[in-house]
Amino acid sequence: MLRVLVRRLKVASCGARELSVSAASHDHHKTVKSVTIVGSGLMGAGIAQVAAQTGHRVWLVDVDTKVLKKAEDGIRSSLQRVAKKQFAEDPKAGEKFIHEAFSRISYSTDAVESSKSSDLVIEAIIEKIGPKQELFAKLDASAPKSTIFASNTSSLSVTEIASVTQRKDRFGGLHFFNPVPVMKLVEVIRTADTSDSTYTSLMDFSKALQKQPIGCSDTPGFVVNRLLIPYMAEAVRLLERGDASARDIDTAMKLGAGYPMGPIELLDYVGLDTTKHILDAWSKKAPSDPLFQPIELLNKLVKEGKYGKKTKEGFYKYE
Repeated sequence: MLRVLVRRLKVASCGARELSVSAASHDHHKTVKSVTIVGSGLMGAGIAQVAAQTGHRVWLVDVDTKVLKKAEDGIRSSLQRVAKKQFAEDPKAGEKFIHEAFSRISYSTDAVESSKSSDLVIEAIIEKIGPKQELFAKLDASAPKSTIFASNTSSLSVTEIASVTQRKDRFGGLHFFNPVPVMKLVEVIRTADTSDSTYTSLMDFSKALQKQPIGCSDTPGFVVNRLLIPYMAEAVRLLERGDASARDIDTAMKLGAGYPMGPIELLDYVGLDTTKHILDAWSKKAPSDPLFQPIELLNKLVKEGKYGKKTKEGFYKYE
């Protein structure tokens, strides 16, 4: 009787294992080997570079051929700097590294065609919900059903961006930081619809890029910007009230808090226009939150076209 019971338990155990294996086989996560990046600005070009130099096949897409050419030149220069540092003792190995990484990138103005061959599509276009939704709605109709979609948004709702697609379970956020080849962090954003396998694929892809991914739900600003934007905004309010000068605010946080860069300097680096867009979007969603209230001084500088380092003037002037 005992032998029969043991035999039945073994059979049941075997069946359970087979069931477990069978169930798992339907939820195998995709290993990303090829990626299309739409938007060839600083972020898009940076993502393309790190993906290529870690062995991925890359398509970098932009509607503007001049912007694409600028991105191509920038990637080449950046790869040369990486090679000079990593292969200082072996120039031939450095040349091989540059050639192999550069040869993995194709440049295109056709996002639909490029996405047809990709395991992953990353959007890195203008930080406005309309254009992002329009792009993903178009790609959703043409990309393979297995292709994962991700937005590099820094402040918008990934759930809202994904809402126009039929692959909400294969949609997440991949928020890289500028400059991408240098900054190690990637925020991997999981919506309520993102599947376990998609989330695992995005985490693994980030690690394959030799980045450090962290997980976060689809909450405004995720982790970094949710803490950083109010901090920089409060610094501008201090300046606006005349409580302290820009230089003194920056010096205080560098020497008093040990930060490598002060909040006003950081604003100029991030871009005053980018910060204003984020604050405006958050203010619309939570108009009663004092942290997100518009700042007259910031709005004035943006209106004057003073966005920071990229325009040679923001709170500070640059040569």
